Amino acid sequence: MVRTLLALQGGLLRGALAQLLSAEHDIEIVGEVDSPHHLRAAVRAERPDVAVIEFDMLTVAELIHLATADPAADSTADPAADSTVDPAGDPYSSVTGAGPVATDVAGGPHPRQLVAPPATLVGSLLVLVEQRRAGRLGPVLAEHGHRIGFLSRDVPPGRIVDGVRQLAEGRVVLDPELVVAALEVADSPLTNREREVLDVVAEGHPVQEIADRLVLSAGTVRNHLSRIMAKTGARTRWEAVRIARESGWL
Repeated sequence: MVRTLLALQGGLLRGALAQLLSAEHDIEIVGEVDSPHHLRAAVRAERPDVAVIEFDMLTVAELIHLATADPAADSTADPAADSTVDPAGDPYSSVTGAGPVATDVAGGPHPRQLVAPPATLVGSLLVLVEQRRAGRLGPVLAEHGHRIGFLSRDVPPGRIVDGVRQLAEGRVVLDPELVVAALEVADSPLTNREREVLDVVAEGHPVQEIADRLVLSAGTVRNHLSRIMAKTGARTRWEAVRIARESGWL
């Protein structure tokens, strides 16, 4: 059985997906959550084979941390608990991952060679992404594609079922349309860290909460915001969010 955790903010969608997956003979739903805090707690408690996650629930850094966290460290409750933060303020840059490495792509030939990974809190992540958010996938696709699968939120329900099974088998799950969308916004002037800062700004958090969320100092956040506003030509952080969204950078 593929032990599966669902982390989606919409109750209707989450319930429908739970019912769909539960009807499969080889998939078991071990939990349903609707917030980052409950997600981390459920992952520690259940150690699912696959977690189906809404992309907007976590920052990119938090997503990578969740996919690579060492069970012995038990630090998923807060990314700040992870000691792997480089001097530039980018967490998790030195975390080595976990998850079987597959030689084939989802939907391709079955023969493959798997490399046994170190244990992690969650086997694999299946992340559902809105097309307009694909620009943030670049660093994750490049470094963590064998541990984290990505599908558009608009795929047919049966594709999500297949994705859960494929990730559990160690296969790569990647929506080609998301890759194309990510490449189309590759000329964004914002760095990955600046996009993460702007993402949290869009949630309405003040500077200190942004700093706490991203494991940065308040001064570093202000510096990022100044550069973001200069690059976007915005007069306020809220205007920067609007410009970035309209340009497809967020």
